[in-house]
Amino acid sequence: MGHNMFGRMLEQLCNGLRVLLGTLIALLAIPVGMQVLARYTGVIPVYLWTEELATFIFVWAVMIGAMIAVWDGSHFDVRVIPDAKRPLLVLLQDGFVLVMILAFALIFAWYGLEYAKFGYIQNSVMMRANMMITYVSVPIAGVVWILFAGYRLYEAILTYKNRAVDVA
Repeated sequence: MGHNMFGRMLEQLCNGLRVLLGTLIALLAIPVGMQVLARYTGVIPVYLWTEELATFIFVWAVMIGAMIAVWDGSHFDVRVIPDAKRPLLVLLQDGFVLVMILAFALIFAWYGLEYAKFGYIQNSVMMRANMMITYVSVPIAGVVWILFAGYRLYEAILTYKNRAVDVA
């Protein structure tokens, strides 16, 4: 499988994550709306499960948003020095950020499995839902970050090689 095909597959994965994120944000309006109606109007009774459901959806929305941000390059990257102009320095700047993302992604993926196992032995208080529903978002995010950041690092190296050939 060529790197272009793999890149297209990752782009499709990210597009699917965008759709899922939009769906989750739309769904988040339901329990939050119920909470607002219950607390400020008294039209409906206060349902405590809506708070738990909103939390579950919110956790997944945050993790999926972070996955998308890694693909887009719009997260985890704060420039404290000016953008480099020379190809090697550009690779070092971008590569450093991507390697740091990969390091954190490995931590999330590896230790996230234990975290998810811990969630498996717990149930939420109101909904009685297994907590692994939200805890598993951590290792999944780690794996997706590894895929996305790894591919972006590969692209950065290819870009450097192409620029180095153009300069020579």
